[in-house]
Amino acid sequence: MPTSPITTEASAPTAPSLASASGVLTIDLGAIAENYRRLRKAFQEKPLAAVVKADAYGLGMAEVAPVLVKQGARSVFVAQLEEAIALRPVLDACHPAVSLYVLNGLMPGTEAAFIDNNILPVLNSLGEIDAWSRAAVERDRVLPAAIQLDSGMNRLGLPEAETSQLREAPERLQGIAPTCFMSHLACADDPQHPQNAEQLAAFHAARRGLPKAPASLCNSSGIFLGPDYHFDLGRPGAAVYGVNPTPAAPSPVLAVVRLQARILQVRAIDAPQSVGYGATHRATGPARIATVAAGYADGYLRSISGRGRAWVDGREVPVVGRISMDLLALDVTEVAPGAACPGQMVDLLGPQHGVDALAQEAGTIGYEILTALGRRYHRTYLG
Repeated sequence: MPTSPITTEASAPTAPSLASASGVLTIDLGAIAENYRRLRKAFQEKPLAAVVKADAYGLGMAEVAPVLVKQGARSVFVAQLEEAIALRPVLDACHPAVSLYVLNGLMPGTEAAFIDNNILPVLNSLGEIDAWSRAAVERDRVLPAAIQLDSGMNRLGLPEAETSQLREAPERLQGIAPTCFMSHLACADDPQHPQNAEQLAAFHAARRGLPKAPASLCNSSGIFLGPDYHFDLGRPGAAVYGVNPTPAAPSPVLAVVRLQARILQVRAIDAPQSVGYGATHRATGPARIATVAAGYADGYLRSISGRGRAWVDGREVPVVGRISMDLLALDVTEVAPGAACPGQMVDLLGPQHGVDALAQEAGTIGYEILTALGRRYHRTYLG
């Protein structure tokens, strides 16, 4: 006798309580607000958008976006339509006039979802412009949108040939009210890179002959290239969350996150005993090893193996052996036994060791560190 298929719906994981959590991620909303203010000052007090894509760089867009709106952000950018649909009610509760944009553009068949949810696409091709125009004509209304012009990154946006076609056939914008023409800098974190000036010139050229609308070019690092790059709207992302936008100089922004994880066990070893997968670390004499409840499943990347540092009772200690999925090991030989014991929290990210320093040890960038932070930590929001 045939049986009916059984379907189950997975429930969302419950956030761990502080008592049961193996780790704690503390997010300073006050520091996020201060960073936004500092960036706006560097941008000559002109309007700044709030970029909260990837769940506000992993820190929680529902918690972060209202802070930035309160600081004056009236344009908010996410990457995907699903993010925008989830965020729209949050923004509506904050302020009645916040424009919400989707950077990845207008996927085929999503026009109604954009319009019905009061979400604006960033139009990245002539095909998307034509589809948005058709939607406007069909609904007999004017639909706003941002339009991205590729200035040399060759990622998203109208390439030069499509921009020329649009310039020659402005009727393709029928029913569309451009809210801004935007582009994106590829090398802004290197002020001496020649592509910065090349993209600036290309952006100026691309906008000629197009309808008048505000312009936007600057990401976080672009703000620090100077007023020639500023135009009308800045779009800082990672710097708001504490990543240094000027890598060759001291960071102009505050640290935002602190990551702590709990010691599960401490054991004494001696030469030639090894620690972790692959036996990549061997003791050269008596040592104490603390096993800590964080691993690459929690965003503490495997590439940090044997290169990272942590702080136990205020003392710097090395990460030894390979990072595994749920665990890492610290050499706590130099820490007083009573200060390195099961249940004790250790600092993996914090005042002594920020996101950029951890990224350098991992061979990556602060963006990846932040967005990789997992959901198994207890999250605490300050301010």
